[in-house]
Amino acid sequence: MVSPFDWKACFKSGALRMMSPISARVWLAFLGCLFASLNSTTASAQADMIKARYSVSLVGLHIGDASASGLVQPDGYKIDLNAQLSGLAAMVSRLQMALASSGSIHRGTVVPAAYATTSANSYETRTVRMSLHSGEVTAVEISPPFEDKEGRVPVTEALKRNILDPTSALIMAVPPGQPLVGPSACNRTIPVYDGLTRFDITLSYTGTRTVTAQGYSGPVSVCSARYTPVAGHKRDSRSTQFMAANRDIEVWLAPVEHAHVVVPFHISLRTQAGIAVVDAVEFNVAPTEVTATTH
Repeated sequence: MVSPFDWKACFKSGALRMMSPISARVWLAFLGCLFASLNSTTASAQADMIKARYSVSLVGLHIGDASASGLVQPDGYKIDLNAQLSGLAAMVSRLQMALASSGSIHRGTVVPAAYATTSANSYETRTVRMSLHSGEVTAVEISPPFEDKEGRVPVTEALKRNILDPTSALIMAVPPGQPLVGPSACNRTIPVYDGLTRFDITLSYTGTRTVTAQGYSGPVSVCSARYTPVAGHKRDSRSTQFMAANRDIEVWLAPVEHAHVVVPFHISLRTQAGIAVVDAVEFNVAPTEVTATTH
């Protein structure tokens, strides 16, 4: 067993690298939705301004940070997020990720229009850009392209319809008239496509908790989560098999009232290196009057 304090051995064993493939896609998909800024039809509407800071830990040790701010309102959003390793972990690997999405919220449904992400580690930098219309992917650009296409389950055109990009995926609209804390916040299956792989995230309500962080104190919904690979993954991928069997994923969802959505406050996820946790250390939600414009 690798000592959690031996960062070089931890990296060689895959502990830190595990934060960049499938496990990172899952928890950053959750995390990315926390940071929404406005993009919708021209109107004067009340929005929620969100400011948040998060601490990321692996096997109980702090390894990274994320912070962002923005606005989310009932009919539109734009997401921007930056996350990176810090402290001793940054000395071993310079893992950094930046994600952005924009779209609308129509009749309680999140409809993405554009998605982009840039990820960099000690070996390479890769950018993914994706355009969408009415939940259907219209264009994908990956630079540099992935060269390991053989052995992957094909992603058909049909599987690129009625999907969400990773950072839009967890802007979770709650049906009108339903409470923001409780089963209606959790129970759903989210179809996600990240430009390479197609997978589902299924959330199930397990209870409520009361949380406290700088700027927020109140109830959150507790959801268990499951990862189901659909296409784009390698058939013999051990990390995919591990995540598909993973029953140790939990998300706590905090209410954002005016937009009538819920967003993650806490995420815990078992990786092949141990438990990774994303925790809010600051979480401020405040109503504001804005004038939105279509981009």
